[in-house]
Amino acid sequence: MDSEVLATKYDQVLKPMTRMGWPFWVTVFPLSILFLWSFFAFGWQYQWGLGETGMGHPMSWTLYLVNFVFFIGISHAGALVSAVLRITHARWGTPFGRAAEAVTVFALAAGPTNILFDLGRSSRFYWVPLHAQFKSPLIWDFTCIMTYFTVSVIFLYVLMIPDIGLLRDRFPGRKWLYKPLSLGWTGTKDQWRTISKTIGFLCVAVIPIAVSVHTVVSWVFGLQTQPMWFSTIFAPYFVTGAIFSGIATIIIVTIALRRIYHLEKYLTPYHFNNMGLLLLVFTLLWAYFTFAEHLTVAYAGGSHELDVLWSKLTGRYALLFWIMVLLCFVIPFSLLVFKRSPKFLLPASISVVIGMWLERFLIIIPSLAHPRLHYPRGAYMPSWVEWSMMAGLCAGFTLAFILFSKFFPVLSIWELEKEAQEN
Repeated sequence: MDSEVLATKYDQVLKPMTRMGWPFWVTVFPLSILFLWSFFAFGWQYQWGLGETGMGHPMSWTLYLVNFVFFIGISHAGALVSAVLRITHARWGTPFGRAAEAVTVFALAAGPTNILFDLGRSSRFYWVPLHAQFKSPLIWDFTCIMTYFTVSVIFLYVLMIPDIGLLRDRFPGRKWLYKPLSLGWTGTKDQWRTISKTIGFLCVAVIPIAVSVHTVVSWVFGLQTQPMWFSTIFAPYFVTGAIFSGIATIIIVTIALRRIYHLEKYLTPYHFNNMGLLLLVFTLLWAYFTFAEHLTVAYAGGSHELDVLWSKLTGRYALLFWIMVLLCFVIPFSLLVFKRSPKFLLPASISVVIGMWLERFLIIIPSLAHPRLHYPRGAYMPSWVEWSMMAGLCAGFTLAFILFSKFFPVLSIWELEKEAQEN
């Protein structure tokens, strides 16, 4: 189809790229302030050291590692879900593809920066690859994440090339950006054949890479002898939780895009019903793995493991633990088992995202607070520096998505057109 005709047909998808009214600035300005404030907080920590955080002995992994695991988890459902839906030819997933792939890239950009914050000498982060020791799970983690980030960026970019070619012709004033990015795309049969083969290869490649990333993240914990970490269940538990939180994030993002950019024509209740079913399945999987993990410790755990378990169930962390169960299982299951419209999906997804952050907190903090050696039991409270860094990461993640939507369509136009022609 001619570029001008195609652009006219999907004008509603392209319209957000030309409008920057007061709602845009009212949103972007406070997010930018929070993002810049996090740079000040990081500078303060860099100047005065990690003593400005709530960390101490034995609490050496705290909020930064919680956020690291959380953002890496969110990244999983993006390219992974997008690739699986394409391989299985599940056409209902088409409107979610672009948002899912962007979530992956931005979450992968946000997550590993927490490791930088956690280092005492952040300026020497390059020592990790420079003096790599592949006997350490930490270098496995670094390698998998960098590979996943690279493949995800390529995956997002390749899938945008036909749309970038459309943008090049639609917005002459932005030709300086779109012309080099379009790689001379004109939509010839040879170009379509090449891009189809490339997308097929990337879909197959991204699935094992994505699974390996959170598997290796789990091994960073599971290959240590800390109470309740030394467990064979951690790899599938982490991967399931990652996809669970990632699907919830995609739903939140797409519902927001649907409402703000008036994309109801393309993101219909039918699409959200199917995504809601997927979220419901992972709600049940998460509940199963959580129950299995804690039941095993309750029956066969040693004294150190039981100390951690009971601190979660009835002790210092009991309130957070039962809030997590409420947010990750009770609320989403109750909302989604009968109704899966956007009205029910949004609170369920927000509940899951908050609950999964708490889950990461409860995996890390209680275990470190109960060391095996005869040290005093740890207590941890994040400082203003850590909260500032976390706020800056969330603001940066949201800001990146808003700016992305002003330069590229948030729905894949060429895939929507292809689906319309097949129907």
